[in-house]
Amino acid sequence: MSRYQPPLTLTPIMLALVAQISEQVGRLSARHEATLTPQLRRGNRIRTIQASLAIENNTLTVEQVTAVLDGKRVLGQPREIQEVRNAFITYEAMPGWQPALREHLLEAHALLMHGLIDDAGQFRRAGVGIYREQKLVHMAPPPSRVPTLVDDLLSWLSSTDLHPLLASCVFHYEFEFIHPFADGNGRMGRLWQTLILSLWRPVLAWLPVETVIREQQEAYYAALSAADQCSEATPFVEFMLQALHQALLDSSQNDQVSDQVSDQVSDQVSDQVARLLQVLDGGVALKAGELMQHLQLVHRPTFRNNYLNPALVAGLIEMTHPDSPRSPAQKYRLTAQGATWVTNN
Repeated sequence: MSRYQPPLTLTPIMLALVAQISEQVGRLSARHEATLTPQLRRGNRIRTIQASLAIENNTLTVEQVTAVLDGKRVLGQPREIQEVRNAFITYEAMPGWQPALREHLLEAHALLMHGLIDDAGQFRRAGVGIYREQKLVHMAPPPSRVPTLVDDLLSWLSSTDLHPLLASCVFHYEFEFIHPFADGNGRMGRLWQTLILSLWRPVLAWLPVETVIREQQEAYYAALSAADQCSEATPFVEFMLQALHQALLDSSQNDQVSDQVSDQVSDQVSDQVARLLQVLDGGVALKAGELMQHLQLVHRPTFRNNYLNPALVAGLIEMTHPDSPRSPAQKYRLTAQGATWVTNN
């Protein structure tokens, strides 16, 4: 049994959140067992990667990240594109790792930071301070202590009796406190928490909690700082449990909206929109002019008002260049929801 015990005070907030999250995960697992398609998994994974990298100041949008992973050319900084590719490879490799093994932790860091830093996959060899707005907010332990601190933390993780929800949050905080690598610590902490949670409930491997952290980024840093100040993980654990709870609520609401829209779409798709969807069946992407030719239309306002815009609003089709709606290269393709409608009709 590990002698090291990370300081933690269990609070009523934590216990209530663990109960609520456990109930949410049970419902999510039952619902998603049949509905979490490869396309949905990929979409969630892309949102996870984009948000986790955005927290570290990567500027690529969800659409750009998708394009990178599809092998398309993207106008962006080479480093940011490399970060996306690395992150996707790393998350894909995640199921093969055990969170309490040091060699797996180093292997993950080597993949995540490949080509970005010289010592990817190795503990840092220099001191490091974390700054926010040019103010030192955390001085990490000296590099000579990093291997021992990491080994103690991993040993604790392998033997702790804490609920996995709590243990994953404690690990995340302690990992950030140690700051074992020269770069990539935030990404690694979030990745490793996801790995720990996925071994408890596999559906959590696909929950994009990073999107909630990105939206509450200042609160995320404030929780880390508060935990530093009181010398225990308690404030950070409460924050992360609330983030997980919110991510599960968002997922549930998205599913409900998707179900409602799907029902409404099935009932309300006009003959014109139905014809448009049939033209796009098969995964093709076409320009507006090409769609009009297929539909044998010559009046552009009629096409936009009766065919294109209703299909876009209903979420049945999407733009290939959503950031530039008027781009000369703009094309339209079926969404997953649109493809489902075509299959069912």
